[in-house]
Amino acid sequence: MHLSTAFKALATSALLAQSAAALQAVTRSGRYLYTADGNRFYIKGIAYQEQGVVLSDSNAPFSEPSTFIDPLADGDACARDLPFLQQLGVNAIRVYSVNASLNHDSCMSALSGAGIYTIIDLSLPLNGSIDRTAPAWSANLQDSYIETINVFKKYDNVLAYNVGNEVVTAPNETSIAPFIKAAARDTKAYLASQNLNTLVGYAAIDGDATWVDPLANFLSCDSESDAIDLFGLNNYEWCGDSTFEDSYAGIEGAFAGYNVAAYFSEFGCITSPPRLWTEVQALFSDQMSPVWSGGIAFSYFPAESAQGEFGMVTISGSTVTPNSDFTRLVAQYGNATGPNSPSQASAGAATYPTCPTANSSFLASTTLPPTPNDTACACVVNSLSCLFTPQTANTTGILGPLLDTGCSLLGSAGGNCNDISGNGQTGTYGRLEFCDPSTKLSFVMTSYYEATNRNAQSCDFSGNATINKNAPSDTNAVNAAVSACLANSAAVFTPTTPSTSGSGGSGSSGSGSSGSGSSSSSKNAALGQRGLLMDVKSGAIGTALMLVVTVAAGFMTLA
Repeated sequence: MHLSTAFKALATSALLAQSAAALQAVTRSGRYLYTADGNRFYIKGIAYQEQGVVLSDSNAPFSEPSTFIDPLADGDACARDLPFLQQLGVNAIRVYSVNASLNHDSCMSALSGAGIYTIIDLSLPLNGSIDRTAPAWSANLQDSYIETINVFKKYDNVLAYNVGNEVVTAPNETSIAPFIKAAARDTKAYLASQNLNTLVGYAAIDGDATWVDPLANFLSCDSESDAIDLFGLNNYEWCGDSTFEDSYAGIEGAFAGYNVAAYFSEFGCITSPPRLWTEVQALFSDQMSPVWSGGIAFSYFPAESAQGEFGMVTISGSTVTPNSDFTRLVAQYGNATGPNSPSQASAGAATYPTCPTANSSFLASTTLPPTPNDTACACVVNSLSCLFTPQTANTTGILGPLLDTGCSLLGSAGGNCNDISGNGQTGTYGRLEFCDPSTKLSFVMTSYYEATNRNAQSCDFSGNATINKNAPSDTNAVNAAVSACLANSAAVFTPTTPSTSGSGGSGSSGSGSSGSGSSSSSKNAALGQRGLLMDVKSGAIGTALMLVVTVAAGFMTLA
């Protein structure tokens, strides 16, 4: 199927004209979504992001990308694809990473004119998401999220922002949950400060109920200020011509009493081809609509995985050729509406239950890390006597090894790296836990330099460190200055737009919000392919602390 250039231009012009009329805002009442006119809103969507370059690393357990392609920054590609999205009848697309430095006006305007909302993941490959190996909710990660929000806040068709995608992939990783919840808390606070009602969500891997259920409940518990609005489940249980009883009855029961809106943030099993998409009728039925608010079919673009091909179209230049998966989904989405009940008036007020108690299969503390403080981190850097001054602009490959070295040397000198670490299981967070990795590294370098009585050789680190001649005159003065900078380091507050000076250095927060990983469920037995468009990990373990600073990002997943 091919659209001529003239036809595409005409279609795009018409849609741009339509976009003058703003889309209705979608808000949450209780556990359901509603448009401004009071009608129930169901997400009828498709994943929309081309596959980046996948990093091959024998030391990495996940197949994750080193690059991404921002689909919302290419107006010509959007004009090419928009008629096909309209054929599908979707009202939403999920985009897994966007570039805040690019212009998105053309694509977002055209999508708005076509009545299509966007669900945007805030994480990025190589420089931003919560690392499941060494989680931290850090200043540079928060700044990256805010920068993306600032770019997209002018558009009327941003339905939700995801603060993470499959950060937790196994029960022994559930101690990461406090960092995800802190990210939701601070993202919501920033949105509120900008008078934005955009939903804040998280997309979870579909694993064993013993830990996925409490994870979902943990992210939506406590209060409006720190609870997500939208829980997404990347669910691929319905394979072939299945039934509700065989595929969805269990998950339906598990979420029967859930307190916020929930949807399938990915669906579309390929292990029993052809994909008939009969799950659509179940998902939008009276049987499931009391619990679920629709879903996102995976994937518009070709998406290779260990299980096979998930894409629904083939693209060559300006030509789009849909496959039979596309045609069958058109038919199924065309018959899916979802009942317009309950009414918004009877949906009930938002409720936030007590957070689940930690146990052997759910390890998260209810004590959350503080709000990252750019000003405090920058102040710390100015007070340090030995600074990280990398010889390369690409610090992603050296931050982890240098932190590993620094923590090891500091340990041998009688110190430790507790000040830069955090533990979501015990709810204890070091004073600099929220700072960016470069600031943390300068702090570790300084700690070692001071522990060796300012031996000049202790501030070298293979040429990646420099003595700060403007630092306080002795160890006690340095410690006092750092303590003064961090006097309010445990505070929770509304973050603001980051300054251009940053928080004391470049580098990744350590990321890895997505990624594959086996779960105990049989449907996820081959989860190696889930990392198709996810995180890139590189880094090293600090031997004194088991501190890992890695570089990765949450991105598109596959079942």
